[in-house]
Amino acid sequence: MSVVIVGSVAYDGVETPHGKADRILGGACTYISLAASFFTGVKIVGVVGDDFAREDEEFLAGRGIDLEGLERVPGKTFYWQGVYSADMNDRTTLRTDLNVFADFHPKLPESYKSAPYLVLGNIQPALQRNVRAQMNGVRLVGGDTMNYWIESYRDELLATIREWDFLLINDSEARMLSGAHNLKRAAAKILEMGPSTVVIKRGEYGAVLFRLDHHFIVPGYLLEEIFDPTGAGDSFAGGFIGYLAEKGYDLEKGHINSKELCRAVIYGSVMGSFCCERFGVDRFRTLTRAEIDARFAEFRDFTEF
Repeated sequence: MSVVIVGSVAYDGVETPHGKADRILGGACTYISLAASFFTGVKIVGVVGDDFAREDEEFLAGRGIDLEGLERVPGKTFYWQGVYSADMNDRTTLRTDLNVFADFHPKLPESYKSAPYLVLGNIQPALQRNVRAQMNGVRLVGGDTMNYWIESYRDELLATIREWDFLLINDSEARMLSGAHNLKRAAAKILEMGPSTVVIKRGEYGAVLFRLDHHFIVPGYLLEEIFDPTGAGDSFAGGFIGYLAEKGYDLEKGHINSKELCRAVIYGSVMGSFCCERFGVDRFRTLTRAEIDARFAEFRDFTEF
């Protein structure tokens, strides 16, 4: 039950109250893929420059991630640099060099096109839609977006998410997309746009899953120290889809058990919390499935009443 993940593979420069790290492995596709790889097979589609380090490629491959769809072209890899506020609730982007990512046009290897699961990272809606059209066996598809696409490419975005089964979005973007300030009303409006499942991420305050017939609220995991929140939302997405792919569901009927969706949100929150414990993707270098399942059990214990 492989998951195809499309998006950015990048290098980041990050400064938080805990220190600085430069040219560390990052990008939405990277975080989603690493988080999902603890649950299921992963195939990535992205582009990097000829400066992409061999050890980073080996790290991804070592997690069992299929790199056939990772294109290497002349030039420099996408680079982002930012600094976080003292409470790490806000960040300021200092530099964004799209480099080879500026001309990214996802190319799916033939071996990817029959995969049943597809996650579309934060790229132009037309590209997301084009990837969806290339998949001839996909049964569950969804992804992410951002304020820029909502503001400047709204019609294109609406046409794209109309074909999705789930949308993962943060609270400010949900309000912008729906035009409603109240999150319950915002989710209801987004559900009318096509996706049957909407997950609104609320940072340190957790996440809310919305369906037409119910909603489910999960708190954020309380960490003693947050080193770097970069990639936490993408790691959430990886845990969410990874768990669903691992458990599987009735692909013929297209049915997902609501309890499994709730558990997928918990696993998403678990993976997002682990991501924050070290700079960049470093926590995923030592993380084990036993630690993941233990934190899932913690979520169950501290939310049961």
